[in-house]
Amino acid sequence: MGGSAKHGARPRRRVSPPVPPDLATAPGYGARRMYQAYLAAWNRHVDPVLTGPQFAVLSAVRAYPGHDQTSLANAVALDTSTMADVCRRLEKRGLIARGPAPHDARAKVLTLTDEGAEAFREVTHRTRRLDEVLLAHCPPGRREEVAELLNDLGQLWEAVAEQPEL
Repeated sequence: MGGSAKHGARPRRRVSPPVPPDLATAPGYGARRMYQAYLAAWNRHVDPVLTGPQFAVLSAVRAYPGHDQTSLANAVALDTSTMADVCRRLEKRGLIARGPAPHDARAKVLTLTDEGAEAFREVTHRTRRLDEVLLAHCPPGRREEVAELLNDLGQLWEAVAEQPEL
């Protein structure tokens, strides 16, 4: 008898080849892979609707109420157009309020609504749990160091992206 799946034979299982060596040593590949894994973990274990960037904005608005949208964009590492889109979505969901800044009517000042504060509290518990699990294999005394290293690398890579030439 033939080996086709139509005639009762089991379909062949695809076997993925290993990561090519040049990719395995590329920091960008590792960063992208880690970020994809983080997004999948966030969606499954934290919140499938509220995104990481939205949570970051809620966190910044909570920490710095009354600051304008552009300055908070820098605080959460979002470009201004992405920040505007995130804020529109959060405002539409009733989690933040946007109003004109006293010093510049074109600038938008952000405040957390009661619903936003509640959503932040609820999601914070799950994000902290995810953080714990993600760093579970890291010695407890080094977890802060790992987070600092990741943030330092992000800052360095942002500076490289701004360079006109390498």
